[in-house]
Amino acid sequence: MKVLQVLPELNSGGVERGTLELGAHLIRQGHESLVLSGGGRLVSELESDGSRHITLPVGKKSLSTLFLARQVRALLESERPDILHLRSRVPAWLLWLVWRKLSPSSRPRLVTTVHGFYSVSRWSQIMCRGERVICVSESIRDYVRSNYPTTPDERLRVVPRGVDPAAYPYGFQPDSDWRSQFESEFPTTIGKRLITLPGRITRLKGHGDFIKIFNQLKDDPSLHGLIVGGAHPRKKDYESEIHQAVREAGLSERITFTGNRSDLREILAVSTLVLSLTRQPESFGRTTLEALSLGIPVAGYALGGVMEQLELLYPKGLLPPLDPDASLPIIRELLAAPAAVTRENPFTLQRMLEGTLEVYDELVSTK
Repeated sequence: MKVLQVLPELNSGGVERGTLELGAHLIRQGHESLVLSGGGRLVSELESDGSRHITLPVGKKSLSTLFLARQVRALLESERPDILHLRSRVPAWLLWLVWRKLSPSSRPRLVTTVHGFYSVSRWSQIMCRGERVICVSESIRDYVRSNYPTTPDERLRVVPRGVDPAAYPYGFQPDSDWRSQFESEFPTTIGKRLITLPGRITRLKGHGDFIKIFNQLKDDPSLHGLIVGGAHPRKKDYESEIHQAVREAGLSERITFTGNRSDLREILAVSTLVLSLTRQPESFGRTTLEALSLGIPVAGYALGGVMEQLELLYPKGLLPPLDPDASLPIIRELLAAPAAVTRENPFTLQRMLEGTLEVYDELVSTK
């Protein structure tokens, strides 16, 4: 089986990481894996795992992207993939417009994945145009059913995202060399209990709520806040706004900004509590699942995919949605007497990979 996955770029993020994981799994299973994107820093890792990468600016939000249609058609006709898997709206529109004009007898079978709670519009509806539509959580399936009722229910398949328990083993602790290096880089964290907010710096991730919550916890000198993640160049103004809010709250020595990190696993593993304060429902929530897989308590707003995780794996961490004041007593309780995180975790990478290939097999077998 030859599979072509398409997404805007390969730099960072859950969609990008999932693309790499699926590509590597396809190769291990004896299939052929291709990825079409605008490129990025993860291309070398993708190719080292055996996939082939094809570079075209298919994710550029411009009408000029449509002029790539001829190249895309030539690509599909020369490569003749069995499965065309679309993962993002801009490239999905381009590829779908080309795909629908190909002969139904020879064109690839079409799979789309709804990765998020997109704004409801005809623009977003493209992600429901697949012959099979993968939903990354039960919450996403409910969203599709409610907002795009013309999507045939028999096309929907729930394949939850997952993490590799071998990569995020329960009880993992980083070695002393890593800890020494981290504390040398961020000396204000030495000897502290860390409350960590992971994720890219965008307005949706709830940094303002994090500052409000930590401001109420500052009477405990043992606590230190970590904001782990960087900002896209277009979000630099917001990043400056959050830094200013930390200074105005008098928390400059109590909250540390780490920027982008390649050692998030280690940071999660040394955290006392990981927070998810996203202002809109997460489709799934990869970093919260990574923390739970490590056995680290997570507290998150009871919304979307994060709520699904916590209800099953750590119900004591469910917080009243979008209400930092009402969340504070729960967070204080978790800091005072944290309940153990269950080891039983159905959200594994292997189940995600197998579930995706089952969708592919289902389509190819009926070709």
